[in-house]
Amino acid sequence: MSGGGVPGDSMPGASVPEVSRTGAATRFTLGPALLFCPADRPDRYPLALERADAVIIDLEDAVAPLNRTAARAALIEHPQDPERTIVRVNAVSTPDHALDLVALAKTDYRMIMVPKAESAASLAGLGTFAIVALCESATGILAAAEIAAVDAVVALMWGAEDLIASLGGTSSRRPDGSYREVALHARSQVLLAAGAHGKPAIDTVHLDIDDLAGVATEATDAAASGFGATACIHPSQVEPIRRAYRPTEAEIAEATDILRAASTQPGVFTFNARMIDAPVLRHAEAVVRRAGRTFPTE
Repeated sequence: MSGGGVPGDSMPGASVPEVSRTGAATRFTLGPALLFCPADRPDRYPLALERADAVIIDLEDAVAPLNRTAARAALIEHPQDPERTIVRVNAVSTPDHALDLVALAKTDYRMIMVPKAESAASLAGLGTFAIVALCESATGILAAAEIAAVDAVVALMWGAEDLIASLGGTSSRRPDGSYREVALHARSQVLLAAGAHGKPAIDTVHLDIDDLAGVATEATDAAASGFGATACIHPSQVEPIRRAYRPTEAEIAEATDILRAASTQPGVFTFNARMIDAPVLRHAEAVVRRAGRTFPTE
């Protein structure tokens, strides 16, 4: 494709310059609704940022291979807020990956999503970026704990469809729309691996755009299970995700009352006929924290 490309983009084996800028995020605080946006549609970048909590500008699956040169040029020419933008690059094993890094060196973006992450070694050399590692193959799921231990990795995400493809399967869901057991296992493994290393996990996208009830159900489960955010593919999915992660006033009131009662108790106690111990207090703290409230002191 001619015109509009990144200088040097068409050169096979183009070297990737060392990124000298510092300040990559050490903690992932974006969410709860992360909206994918094709990198070759720069007209949608600001719209995605306006609608969602953060945008994932996608140089990989959302862009046809023949359009990736133009997509990289658009990434450079249409800068967005780097604090609320993640760039999904192509997999490390692909020729497009090096070209993506060349383009990124000409931007202020410091957080990247690395698809098909399969080992800690595969992420070596990317430490100048904050990395969201996308585990979406059998190898990647089994290596999730190793990947989560990498210092530059700030969050883990799982992917259902590429996982099933890597297994030779045909669908991650049953006819009723629920996930098959292998997908649920992978989801749990990524969540546990991220949590074990004190990093958030991101739940994967719901591909049925019109099924907002399904989006809400899965996001509600994600929030209750401990995911830090949910990715989505359409602006209509943002609000159901936000509602799912936002505690209700009743939940906030109950959590606040429990924490207030705990401030006068020396240990395990009973509250509204329920035993309250340390794990339950941590649940209550999570509700209050997610609501953006302060903990009661008395």
